[in-house]
Amino acid sequence: MKTTLTKEQHCFKVAEGVWGLKDILVNVYFVANPDLSWVLVDTGLKTGYRKIKKAAAELFGEGIPPQAIVLTHGHFDHVGSLEKLLSDWQVPVWAHFLELPYLSGKSSYPPADPTVGGGLMASLSWMYPNEPINVEDAVKTLPVTHSVPVLPEWKYFHTPGHAPGHISLWREKDKLLIAGDALVTTKQESALCVATQRKVLSGPPKYFTYDWRQSKDSVNLLAELNPQIVASGHGKVLTGPELSQQLMHLAHHFEESAVPKHGRYVDEPAVTNRDGVVYLPDKKGLDIAAAVILGFAALSIPLALFALRRRLASL
Repeated sequence: MKTTLTKEQHCFKVAEGVWGLKDILVNVYFVANPDLSWVLVDTGLKTGYRKIKKAAAELFGEGIPPQAIVLTHGHFDHVGSLEKLLSDWQVPVWAHFLELPYLSGKSSYPPADPTVGGGLMASLSWMYPNEPINVEDAVKTLPVTHSVPVLPEWKYFHTPGHAPGHISLWREKDKLLIAGDALVTTKQESALCVATQRKVLSGPPKYFTYDWRQSKDSVNLLAELNPQIVASGHGKVLTGPELSQQLMHLAHHFEESAVPKHGRYVDEPAVTNRDGVVYLPDKKGLDIAAAVILGFAALSIPLALFALRRRLASL
């Protein structure tokens, strides 16, 4: 098995048999099994297709597909390359059953909320896609036993709040957590933090989190695992005392440090079931135009804004 990657591909080693790849603002993960098969966790943005294929060839050999793709959830920045990858790799896609409406064309997610504050990424979230994709023929439902059929060393935990069927992946032998967006290791609402990848353990991206009570419960569950390595959907890998201290603080002070002061879903969550979204609370606070203006005004680095707008245009 090859394990060397070029700097241009922005790959990074997470732990034994686990590598990550950053696609503009989101991470995907490559997980090797003891039998040398491998699994892809999430598929990034649409721009990630070529990067993922190149990284897979470098890690595992040219023309060797994954055994499967596992999705932490189906938001646009985690399934952007999924359909194109499936056209090359005829492999199953494993997901929680509550994500199926958004992966089979049946329901859109709760729309993003640009009024939650925190920076440009939040203010621009009104234009992030929330429509479903349709990969129904490839999707398989994860078993209720919390096992992951294609990852014998791993189990999953249902960690909703950011997405109804959101899961996080856990490997007990080294206490490695692939958290998805249940919690992230940067401040994803801020374009500056996204650009610099400043390490700070945070709650889920505020603009797409539809149920803050569920999200708090999910963070508490993950904190109880006492992970030693956290690889999330956004940001750099966190380890050691830095991780433990920040995770305990996040769990104990979730309302103050993670929940926005205002927003559409703060006082009342969206309601979902196995068929998708069934209820959305009324819009509250700032309207979209005001949110965008505030976001632009808050950004102090014009060059970063220019680069971000170019990247968003390619999604």
